[in-house]
Amino acid sequence: MTPLQSLIGRGGRRWVMGVISQLEDGRFFLEDLTAAVPVDLSQAKITTGLFVENTIIVAEGELQPNGTFQVMTCGFPPMETRVVSLTITAGLDFFGGGVISAEERLRLEKMEKKALGEMFVILSDVWLDNPETFEKLTGIFDGYEAVDVVPSFFIFMGNFCSRSCNLAFHDFSGLCSHFNKLGLMIASHSRIKERSKFLFIPGPEDIGPANVLPRPALPKMFSREVQKHLPDAVFCSNPCRIRFYSQEIVLFRQDLLYRMRRLCILPPSDEETSDPFEHLVATIAHQSHLCPLPLTVQPISWNHDHALHLYPTPHTVVLADCSEQKVFKYTGLTCINPGSFANDGTFIAYRPAISEAELSAI
Repeated sequence: MTPLQSLIGRGGRRWVMGVISQLEDGRFFLEDLTAAVPVDLSQAKITTGLFVENTIIVAEGELQPNGTFQVMTCGFPPMETRVVSLTITAGLDFFGGGVISAEERLRLEKMEKKALGEMFVILSDVWLDNPETFEKLTGIFDGYEAVDVVPSFFIFMGNFCSRSCNLAFHDFSGLCSHFNKLGLMIASHSRIKERSKFLFIPGPEDIGPANVLPRPALPKMFSREVQKHLPDAVFCSNPCRIRFYSQEIVLFRQDLLYRMRRLCILPPSDEETSDPFEHLVATIAHQSHLCPLPLTVQPISWNHDHALHLYPTPHTVVLADCSEQKVFKYTGLTCINPGSFANDGTFIAYRPAISEAELSAI
């Protein structure tokens, strides 16, 4: 590996690493801390993943006489395993839940092995202004109310309205009444109300500060309508992080697959897989970031960018997307897309103790 600045005046093949950027319209560059070099990716052989502007790549190529770096092969930086990351960063808390000692971790792992019955029910695109949504939710709650062990967690992810909550949206009082109706419905199922916890995560079209990530929790005018019936209901940010005993789980609601496929500067390779979701998982895993898109496409609050980091690699990432529901395990990372509950009634029943996800629909 050599820095880009060292390419000047040297011939032959070189390995370099840098960020793909578009410093001029229609012209891509590879840049690192030392320099920025125009790149020609037209003949590049790529690995699995979605190569978009702002992703970090490792490229093999040669600097041409015209100053352009001709890329022959390129891929993402190697993925560092969670065990290696924790060994190197011993004593540092990246997750935000506090440092866990070795003794405490062993105790949590023993408790985790006994929690085989724990189950998370994850739903995305719960459009509360659609009467069919409540019919489907009634079927789900009635079904889980009758089982021996009710789910320990119900996770509702936005969007919570079929219309974008922008300046043209004026029915906030109606949306409040829908949240109140949801709280009443859940409270009418006594076993679920007593034994389950509820988590609400906003979607990209829900009310919030424009299109900036990370998104804060839904306003209190909505949360209090549910908490009147479910005092322990939690309304959190997007993305959200959960610690399940010794496991770390990240939940993110964003239509990321469509946006990244649309912005690809190279067609995805089909040598290893042709599944777009698997390409997406490989991309975020190697980039160690939930949304490796340029700021011109997806604004990110710089002071809170750490909330989108995936380092050290968590055990599970829920990438809630409006595309088809999927489950994919990639080098120790379990990635889940519960699908769109509003469009096709799909959701996920996930057992974190054994990292198994059941593709469900109603």
